[in-house]
Amino acid sequence: MFLFRKCLLSIPVITFIFFVGFFFPIVLSAEVNESLFSEVKKSLIKDGFDPKMIHDLYDSPEVYFDVKSISGYFKHNEAKLNYNQFQHTKNLDKAKKYLIKHRKALSRVEKEYGVDKEIIVAIMLVETRLGGFTGVSRVINVFSTMAALKTEGPRENLWEQIPIKKRLKRREFVKKANKKAEWAYKELKAFLTYTSRQRFSPLDIRGSYAGAIGLAQFIPSSILSFAKDGNKNGQINLFEHEDAIESIANYLKNFGWRPGINSKKAYKVLFHYNHSSYYVNTLLTLSDLLKQ
Repeated sequence: MFLFRKCLLSIPVITFIFFVGFFFPIVLSAEVNESLFSEVKKSLIKDGFDPKMIHDLYDSPEVYFDVKSISGYFKHNEAKLNYNQFQHTKNLDKAKKYLIKHRKALSRVEKEYGVDKEIIVAIMLVETRLGGFTGVSRVINVFSTMAALKTEGPRENLWEQIPIKKRLKRREFVKKANKKAEWAYKELKAFLTYTSRQRFSPLDIRGSYAGAIGLAQFIPSSILSFAKDGNKNGQINLFEHEDAIESIANYLKNFGWRPGINSKKAYKVLFHYNHSSYYVNTLLTLSDLLKQ
């Protein structure tokens, strides 16, 4: 979890740091964070974010190079996820109870947006177990760390801390790191814009290792584009059920969901939510089961 200015730590030291960091968050010194995120901070200030806010944010001990979270991005294999578990009776019963508990909000958005309430609940079941698990990674760290990978030092540091047996090939890793760094920087800007608009502290929001937020697991750019204040309390908060429900409905409608949509068109719409056939087919199956 350390980055040096001009060199890398020895392998034994890195191994020790990785072991400790895997089980315990390492609080980096202000000097180390200054080196680690210097380019990210410069870019944010150049792009118009308040310099004092940026410096104060990155001086916080809660902001650190989060190897544990983002390394999953370079080992993750969608095909290995067990989506069949969501069709078990226990999970279906929970989803049916959720439909009843949030009937008012679900019925309202179904009427207003033309999106089936069952598909909304299916998404929330698969994404976060209906809010039971929304992620533990601090979102500011996920995007800041990934954005930092555009420079060689942080990129090499991450490479050394991924277990050898789980590494991608070096060329594939570098290519993916550069691509994800560009994407993450855009999401970092969207995240800071969102938290500023909604009066949240960037330090308080936790999500998935990919930076997805709330019950709906929206990335920040999707929040800015599609999220809604479902409970009309003046704040968009995707950890609140009504906001998450309406936001999902708005997202799906935007990509073409219509009342009575056929399965082929529904598949295309849902593929925007997650580019995985396994995922989409699971949602369609769950939706059908919830309608029975």
